[in-house]
Amino acid sequence: MDLGISGKRALVCASSKGLGLGCAEALAEAGVNLVMNARGNEALEASAEAIRSTYGVEVTTVATDVTTEEGRAKLLDAAGQIDILVTNAGGPPPGLWSDWDRDDFIKALDSNMLTPIALMKALLPGMIDRGWGRVVNITSQSVKAPIAVLGLSNSARAGLTGYVAGTARQVAEHGVIINNLLPGIHATDRAVSLDEGVASQQGISIEEAQANRAATIPAKRYGTRAEFGATCAFMCSQYAGYMVGQNILLDGGSTNATL
Repeated sequence: MDLGISGKRALVCASSKGLGLGCAEALAEAGVNLVMNARGNEALEASAEAIRSTYGVEVTTVATDVTTEEGRAKLLDAAGQIDILVTNAGGPPPGLWSDWDRDDFIKALDSNMLTPIALMKALLPGMIDRGWGRVVNITSQSVKAPIAVLGLSNSARAGLTGYVAGTARQVAEHGVIINNLLPGIHATDRAVSLDEGVASQQGISIEEAQANRAATIPAKRYGTRAEFGATCAFMCSQYAGYMVGQNILLDGGSTNATL
């Protein structure tokens, strides 16, 4: 399927690996030129070069911490005109409600709520002026059904979801479409970290922890970055123009809900 976005320019955050990389790869396959961002330069450059050689698109890399004002300024200065924004950030650490203090919440909000909002505020005006734009925020299935040990993530991502709900409906008339993509467990470093925590807590191997988690998913497996990226690319496509302010689950059926 021709997604109708060849030649567009996308900024994909946290795209050196994991779900962000999956989105960057799928957009590149659709002919989209990329601005890729991550904190670490080595993995970022390696992923960018692989995409250039595979898909023949232009790729600009910006290694910086986008959760800081200085990092965002550096990224936005290098990015230039952006048609597609994919926001993404690793989730805060798991724990109990009693573990977290104000600084923990501020850090989670900066990473998973305030940074995506700042990027949208910076880039939406240009999209509106040009009459076309797409924003996909990678959040979490916990927005639909909270995960108790991920209270920091639940809080910050729910806040972002509320912001998007109103903003998406204010900019849609200008051809600018904002939606959220909600992953469940995928085969990424984040899943490994969570599974290692479970394995340590329960005194089992990580393979056992992974098998136990997979057994709770109706699809009986973890998702892949390729299928996640393909879903993101569709949400950035010409066909997504009537999908406004939605929260799209990609969790193998894990969220047990009718609506």
